[in-house]
Amino acid sequence: MTQLDALKQFTTVVADTGDFNQLARFKPQDATTNPSLILKAVQQADYAPLLQGTVAQFRGRALDETMDRLLVRFGCEILALIPGRVSTEVDARLSFDTAATVARGERLITLYQAEGISTDRVLIKVAATWEGIEAARLLEQRGIRTNLTLLFSFCQAVACGQAKVRLISPFVGRIYDWHKKSAGNGWNEAERAGANDPGVQSVREIYNHYKHFGMATEVMGASFRNTGQIVALAGCDLLTISPELLAQLAASDAPLVRALDAAQARSLDLPAVQFDEASFRYALNQDAMATEKLAEGIRAFAVDAVKLEQLMQAV
Repeated sequence: MTQLDALKQFTTVVADTGDFNQLARFKPQDATTNPSLILKAVQQADYAPLLQGTVAQFRGRALDETMDRLLVRFGCEILALIPGRVSTEVDARLSFDTAATVARGERLITLYQAEGISTDRVLIKVAATWEGIEAARLLEQRGIRTNLTLLFSFCQAVACGQAKVRLISPFVGRIYDWHKKSAGNGWNEAERAGANDPGVQSVREIYNHYKHFGMATEVMGASFRNTGQIVALAGCDLLTISPELLAQLAASDAPLVRALDAAQARSLDLPAVQFDEASFRYALNQDAMATEKLAEGIRAFAVDAVKLEQLMQAV
């Protein structure tokens, strides 16, 4: 049995890609996309016709509408190849605007419905700012399922659980990146690997909290740098993994055992925690890593959204 096959016994495997030609190879249950992955895909010869066709079909429409139609086009192609759900991201430039995020999420769902896609096969992906979490709460109340992304801190996760969002995506690799850079020459890779990886530790804390307190929000570890991080989170509800790391898991037959366990989490002695807006903002402010990585992630996705718009305008 390969590590990938073994992982699938404990965890729902999700492909983190806009390259849907990879999906048949690894047979993931779900798939996630983001502006950076879509931008990368449309610059490949295989996917350029999707960009060109969408722009031609909706020429003259507002640029943001055409962008959403392109995202949905990719989502529909992906859904034709997987049995589960696809995550489609709201424009990161709306990350601090609750009303605009809700409106954009509703439009994405309407576009999917027009293509005959059931709402239960789509997750609207939103940055885990306070405004984004509030937007997700409102979308969930309207029957639209959400995936809260760019999640780096415990306070973000607790607020998402309180909002009853369907799923969160804590970014393991970017947490690891920050701590490694911060440590500089003092970083010991061997000592901070596997279960001692700071990104892995963050997801474990969130997972244990959710399971201990019976929170229904699903935990999907994301943004991995190596397979060791993935193996150390076997048992997490879901893990979204790049095609490169999926290939490494599929090529390995090293042992893989469950690392996270809901029953064990329920037996832990954990304090109850809640956040309102003021305490959330303060807790996030006190977490330098999460504050920096959240802002950096929003900026990066916004830059790639602009680049994607420029490609659309050039067609």
